[in-house]
Amino acid sequence: MSMRAGQVMAPVHIPTGATETADGIAVGRGPVVVDAYIDFQCPFCKQFELTAGPTLDQLVENGLITLVYHPMAFLDAASTNRYSSRAASASGCASDHGAFAEYAYALFVNQPPEGGPGLTDDELIGLGATIGLTDPGFAACVHGHTYVEWAGYVTARAAERGVNATPTVFVQGVSVPANAKMIVAAVAAVTG
Repeated sequence: MSMRAGQVMAPVHIPTGATETADGIAVGRGPVVVDAYIDFQCPFCKQFELTAGPTLDQLVENGLITLVYHPMAFLDAASTNRYSSRAASASGCASDHGAFAEYAYALFVNQPPEGGPGLTDDELIGLGATIGLTDPGFAACVHGHTYVEWAGYVTARAAERGVNATPTVFVQGVSVPANAKMIVAAVAAVTG
């Protein structure tokens, strides 16, 4: 990742399904953009995904929103093996195989505690297998840490936007509390 004139430059390797700015993975194609800044090691992000996730999935399925996940490496220091970066990288590998949302959910359900080691690369690959990611290319991508630099880029772009905590949610560029009720209300306000 390189910097030029205070602006973060995109990394060489960007996952399939990334946004035009390459700092998130777009799920769905609805008219209202909901940005969710997450860290796979963040307990509050796990709570957000488990409580608001089904509502967000329904909004995507109904064609109302494009949900853009921004997997950050915000909490790398909260593990002994840069788990946030490696999990974000693995989520990019899953996105290459069309399974970002399913894999992100699996990462949250199987979230390791802060302060210790995160899941190993083999465990990240094993999680993929539980959702059908058995292609050897997925395993090679995870082991190769293909998108670790991308995770740093996502984190730097989030900082440029003023994101300093996870989860952080924006609806059409406006910050809203990270809960289903407030997100639905904000989407409804935009769509009329």
